[in-house]
Amino acid sequence: MEALVYESLQNGVLRCQVCPHYCVIPKGSSGICHIRHNEGGKLLVKNYGKVIATHIDPIEKKPLYHFLKGSKTYSFACMGCNMRCPWCQNHQISQITDDHQFSRGTDYAPIDHIKAVKQYGLPSISYTYTEPTMYIEYALDVMTLAHEHDIKNIWVSNGFISSEAREKLIPLLDAANIDYKGDESVYRDFSLGHEDHILSTMKAMKDAGVHLEITTLLIPGVNTDHDMIHHMIDKIIAYTGKDTVWHISRFFPAYKEKARDITPYEIMEYAQKAALDKGLKHVYLGNV
Repeated sequence: MEALVYESLQNGVLRCQVCPHYCVIPKGSSGICHIRHNEGGKLLVKNYGKVIATHIDPIEKKPLYHFLKGSKTYSFACMGCNMRCPWCQNHQISQITDDHQFSRGTDYAPIDHIKAVKQYGLPSISYTYTEPTMYIEYALDVMTLAHEHDIKNIWVSNGFISSEAREKLIPLLDAANIDYKGDESVYRDFSLGHEDHILSTMKAMKDAGVHLEITTLLIPGVNTDHDMIHHMIDKIIAYTGKDTVWHISRFFPAYKEKARDITPYEIMEYAQKAALDKGLKHVYLGNV
């Protein structure tokens, strides 16, 4: 499958435009994600239709608290992520370290997901567990069919999506939960991303009428000092408005951060109160 958006440079070199890494990929090589590969001057996607996980979840697990309340959502993922968060809860399926892991998963045609949703009488599909931008070509094919069958599309994403890819995605998107980690230092030091791109994704979705909720995992020593908390609140309000739902989630040791402490409940309460005091209307604590 050919990649959604890329451009040709000199001597067969390609620039992927799916995410803001904008990887420059020589012939025979892959980008940071190990999923998009330059084969003879074409950028090919290696995980198309390779489904690594499917499940039926309560929609509140995404988490979405103000969209299709009380319903269940058909959820699936293909492998991959364009970030490298050392605390990732789903690292076994999100973190690809070589160009061969992409083939993990079971082949599903896009229509197979629609059939499953219809079989169980569900109102939505969630593209989740890993980073759906990494399988956006496949996701868009499923999403197109979903709308034809009056099924809502939900993304659970880190928000590190290029403007070129967002233009393709947003018209088919009904709701999203975007993971917002902190200021630029958090993305630079831990996650291989950039804060401004995440903020612009959230704003683009909100401006387009997509139902948006935001989740922040508060991690001791990473994004829990008071200045950081106020920075995030101010950015959420400035980019998405005071009516946006903010989920504050508690950290538990995982992956490469098993020695880090669990988030003190007092810090979570402080963040919730600070957000409410600044005018955010819907602030929830999770993993408590």
